[in-house]
Amino acid sequence: MVFDGHRDHPTVEGPKFYKRNGYYYIFAPAGGVAPGWQIALRSKNVFGPYEVKKVMESGNTDINGPHQGAWVDTKTGENWFLNFQDLRAYGRVLHLNPMQWVNDWPVIGMDEKGTGTGNPVRTYKKPNVGRSYPVMTPPESDEFNTNELGLQWQWHANYQTNWGYPSGNLGFFRLNCIPRPNDAVNLWNIPNLLLQKFPAPEFTATAKLTFDARFDGEEVGLVVMGMDYGAVSVIRSNSVIEVRSICCKSADKAAKEEISGSQKLDSSVVYFRVHVGKGAECTFSFSQDGRNFTSIGSPFKAREGRWIGAKLGFYALREGVTNDAGSADIDWFRIEK
Repeated sequence: MVFDGHRDHPTVEGPKFYKRNGYYYIFAPAGGVAPGWQIALRSKNVFGPYEVKKVMESGNTDINGPHQGAWVDTKTGENWFLNFQDLRAYGRVLHLNPMQWVNDWPVIGMDEKGTGTGNPVRTYKKPNVGRSYPVMTPPESDEFNTNELGLQWQWHANYQTNWGYPSGNLGFFRLNCIPRPNDAVNLWNIPNLLLQKFPAPEFTATAKLTFDARFDGEEVGLVVMGMDYGAVSVIRSNSVIEVRSICCKSADKAAKEEISGSQKLDSSVVYFRVHVGKGAECTFSFSQDGRNFTSIGSPFKAREGRWIGAKLGFYALREGVTNDAGSADIDWFRIEK
């Protein structure tokens, strides 16, 4: 035991260990994810005793936490700190803060009062890495024209090859209707959800797909997944294809889905859309021609998952096991501002 933070710095976690200028350093967050702060410990002896100093806190900014993270130095002699902010439904968003060394202590962010404790910054000059790079964002839209899924996609559980596959130059991703687990009461424990993180605070996502339903009870949907979730789906029931709205509050506590807004579809081709507005409020709609969209269900407020943000994507399910299950071919998925 080299440091016990219970009295002044509870919930010390995620430590990073460094050596610089004759000191051993332990960087760690304390105080919990949302209300917490960054501390640094230092000692000339690896076993201590360690001095402790608060080196970054939220201060008067709207950036909560500043949590976990790591020191990065560049070839040009600059120092930076990577950390995350907990934005609930929007996940744990990565921040880059300037860092400097003052009297062999790190100061992270801007220390306008000269106390040795910095505050995180919202904007700042870019690191000097020897050249300029264009502004880029991680991928989100997908035309499904390659032999592999884009890196933005994440399965809800460890991938099984029978869940689906890209078609390559045929231009779609096929999701197979996988049997619901016998003990599943909602989507929380369904493994074959194909999801990605929210790309922005406000956006619209639209997808085109073709539903090849072969048996009653087969279903495919566009879902915003979290401890609460909402979805728009199509299901075959009594040999008829219907679109419906789904909402589940407290999915992680085994709550049941509420279904509303059922409507018959005339075609196996359907367009799903969700608009995510301020405060992660989601509105679902659907279309049969890709131009005229009909809202379905009530607005739904997205909620984070367990230690992750809400995610957006697809599922394809069925009741019971068969060797000739239906599927859904996702033609494209597009994000707009």
